[in-house]
Amino acid sequence: MRYTDLIFDLYGTLVDIHTEENDLVWDKTALYFGYYGAPCTGKELKTDFESVMTSRESVAGQSYEVYPDIPFDEVMADLFRARGVTENANVLGFNAAQVFRVASTEYIRLYDRVLESLDALRQKGFRLWLLSNAQRSFTAYELRLLGLDTRFDRIYLSSDYQCRKPDGRFFSALLEGEHLDASRCLMIGNDRETDIAGATAAGLSTLYMHTNLTPAEQAPADPGKVAKDVSGQCHYEFEGANWPALTTLIAGL
Repeated sequence: MRYTDLIFDLYGTLVDIHTEENDLVWDKTALYFGYYGAPCTGKELKTDFESVMTSRESVAGQSYEVYPDIPFDEVMADLFRARGVTENANVLGFNAAQVFRVASTEYIRLYDRVLESLDALRQKGFRLWLLSNAQRSFTAYELRLLGLDTRFDRIYLSSDYQCRKPDGRFFSALLEGEHLDASRCLMIGNDRETDIAGATAAGLSTLYMHTNLTPAEQAPADPGKVAKDVSGQCHYEFEGANWPALTTLIAGL
């Protein structure tokens, strides 16, 4: 087979999710802060969070080549300390990140037949990797909830590396860390700018899925289009999240 390693995006590729980070979510998270001696309003908490995040991103660097990903729970811990709560600030920040996520999640679910499809691809001999722009403080638990935590050879979450797709450093963390041959890897994701452009720059072949969570400004997939560049990378497109059909496609590439 052409590919030995399949690299998956998570949200919008394997998982369908809807979150609303509205004022009520900030109010509920502020209530949690109040429980532990750091009273504030939701509006105050949101303003301070954005200020700390902007400051941290500025230090990390933000340019065409650099896409920092600051751990959400660390920022929450900073906000506890700023309010005079230093004991167990890291734990409180971690829990606050989860409170925020739970409060903002309207639904989270797998696309139909995802688990069976991943199992089928492994049975065909593929190694499976997850490369997700995601926060460990809640994504690791969502993976367990959905039964995805045991489906991959290894899981890479961007907050652990403080950079995110399309940053080449995040792709390198996987490719170099696992000693993968880029020419034998296929990146599967639903975002042309992060998953597909980033993977292409890293030397990977790609499969673009146009799903309900693909950014609205991005073009639908053209399933009949197969592009091959001078380096030998192939680029495929698939419309929707029909995982049984997608599994058949991947197995036949």
